[in-house]
Amino acid sequence: MNYLAHFWLAGPRVTDRVGGLLGDFVKGALPCGLPQDLAAGVALHRKIDVYADEHPAFIASRGRFSPLRRRYAGIIVDLFYDHILARDWPRYQGGPLADATAVYYAEVRQYQTWLPERLQRLLPRMQTEDWLTSYARLDAVGMALDNLSRYRLRPGNPLLGAMEELVQHYEALSQDAAEFLPAARTYVAQSLAERDIMAWQQQPDR
Repeated sequence: MNYLAHFWLAGPRVTDRVGGLLGDFVKGALPCGLPQDLAAGVALHRKIDVYADEHPAFIASRGRFSPLRRRYAGIIVDLFYDHILARDWPRYQGGPLADATAVYYAEVRQYQTWLPERLQRLLPRMQTEDWLTSYARLDAVGMALDNLSRYRLRPGNPLLGAMEELVQHYEALSQDAAEFLPAARTYVAQSLAERDIMAWQQQPDR
């Protein structure tokens, strides 16, 4: 669910950034009918998710939530880390966040043909309401979590009202995010360099 972080982490290639969004909508064995470069972006998304699940800061963040919400802690942490990235965007990337998100939305529209149906329906609203920029406001994160609880999960799930625990653990979660985000970017940069080397070695004339 951390759309902004996946865009930011994905690096300089448009197809990796678009694949970073597709990763939350495409399931199953790759390429899933996608062009090779977009499938590589989805694969990168999945690799980042595995890295996050095993990173000490991310594990610490999940553990801060009550047993009631522990099952959904990964979703909550994903969105909170997007909040920290959006809130501190000049520190991590520089320039206005709204300018960057406008570029991201435009890049995704370039690959409209390859977007799953659910994402095609969601993208106009995501752009009109500028979800990625809105995550800089904690209340927008709380609203997103409540909407997930109401419309995406089974009735009676405990995700509703998770904002209360975000406020309670705000400083500790912020420190976790500040540790995780730069480490994740370093990891992705190394992964992309290794991928480029492998692609070069696999060229027919090598």
